[in-house]
Amino acid sequence: MCQAGEDYAGLAHREPPPGPRPGREQKCVKCAEGQPVVVIRAGDAFCRDCFKAFYVHKFRAMLGKNRLIFPGEKVLLAWSGGPSSSSMVWQVLEGLSQDSAKRLRFVPGVIYVDEGAACGQSLKDRGKTLAEVKLILQNTGFPWHVVTLEEVFSLPPSVLCSASQEPAGTEEAYKAAVDSFLQQHRVLGVEGCASPAQGEDQPHPSPSQEPPGVAGSPAAAQTEALSRLFTSIKTLTAKEELLQMLRTHLIVHVARTHGYRKVMTGESCTRLAIKLMTNLALGRGAFLAWDTGFSDERHGDVVLVRPMRDHTLKEVAFYNHLFGVPSVFTPAIETKAPEKASIHRLMEAFILRLQTVFPSTVSTVYRTSEKLVKAPREGCATGPSGHNCLLCMCALDIDTADSATAFGAQSSSHVSQMLPASTKMPTPPCCGAGEGQAQSYHRAVGRSGDVQACIIEQLCYSCRVNMKDLPSLDPLPPYVLAEAQLRSQR
Repeated sequence: MCQAGEDYAGLAHREPPPGPRPGREQKCVKCAEGQPVVVIRAGDAFCRDCFKAFYVHKFRAMLGKNRLIFPGEKVLLAWSGGPSSSSMVWQVLEGLSQDSAKRLRFVPGVIYVDEGAACGQSLKDRGKTLAEVKLILQNTGFPWHVVTLEEVFSLPPSVLCSASQEPAGTEEAYKAAVDSFLQQHRVLGVEGCASPAQGEDQPHPSPSQEPPGVAGSPAAAQTEALSRLFTSIKTLTAKEELLQMLRTHLIVHVARTHGYRKVMTGESCTRLAIKLMTNLALGRGAFLAWDTGFSDERHGDVVLVRPMRDHTLKEVAFYNHLFGVPSVFTPAIETKAPEKASIHRLMEAFILRLQTVFPSTVSTVYRTSEKLVKAPREGCATGPSGHNCLLCMCALDIDTADSATAFGAQSSSHVSQMLPASTKMPTPPCCGAGEGQAQSYHRAVGRSGDVQACIIEQLCYSCRVNMKDLPSLDPLPPYVLAEAQLRSQR
């Protein structure tokens, strides 16, 4: 038994020494010959060549087993400058090279969205970032598009309409498309499948390829409107959610304009695990299969795919370091924010801290997301005209029965009706192509004095909760207000 006053200091010296750490005597677990340079997990030490093969196989296998991208199809790579999206662009670049064993067969393009205005960056800092971005994009050789987030104020309302989607191709259709593609290029005598298509848009760059955020750009009023919008939002959680939705709308619009059928995003396994837990806390549990799955078909004719969802942030960081993948650091809207500033930051800190103690945390959460099925809930309302949410484009999950979402929806509507009259009076919207439509909307709805409720009723439960942190919905982009008007008149 323990006794008071007894000295236990000598027990520490009798503890067994820690096990040997992976050193030079350990060999690669793949080839059993090479010198290991990377330890992914405990006991999984890879040499440089085997780690590259392991990393590339993950990317190719994710695309191969889903078979959503057909040969010759135009695919837009959403590049943010961060590690994961940079690694994704690098994988596509190497997959299209002549040295690749199994070359990728789609036609890529790259898009970069400048979010400096929403993050409070100065024009000088944004100009420096865009210079680095242009240099990297030019070195890829792909058609590229640099757009600013301010351009959401000139988007048409049709962005929020889910276009008709062709039925998904079967496995036989995919094989037939591959055979037809190979036979066509064999007849033409062309060995490469993507090189000629890459240069089609190069001699005639679109206007969006010019960086619009530099001095002399006519987007000063839109920059002020965007800053006013994000300044008026009370919480960082609502800012991050709105920023993500506006970015997605802009990318989908560019994809439709230039004929891209698929959009690749660089969300990693770690990021998707954090996103799954975050969306649960935000009330988006019904849409987890779309928010974290490999494919997201909510926009209809443009499908979002996530080929990096099997790579952890640790693997991405090691790969970028070993093989010199270029990236650009851009401060995000949550940069330097404290841990409890938003639900996103809090959940990120929780998952990453838990991962350090229990290394299987991320993989367990991620594997759970793979089991989610994209099936609409029975008895779930889809709005008066069968529309989706005005912002996130998901089905309206507001039940008419005695459910939590119905209670939340009624509470939101009740709060909006109790707002002072000054907050309900419409104000002139910001500039943009949809300015006339937004003013017409304000005149039509302003007569009834219920601007807030008319828009709120067209949002899903999660978006309704987030819009509570926006005192007035008037600063929203004109295309959102115009689409709300069109839906209310149907």
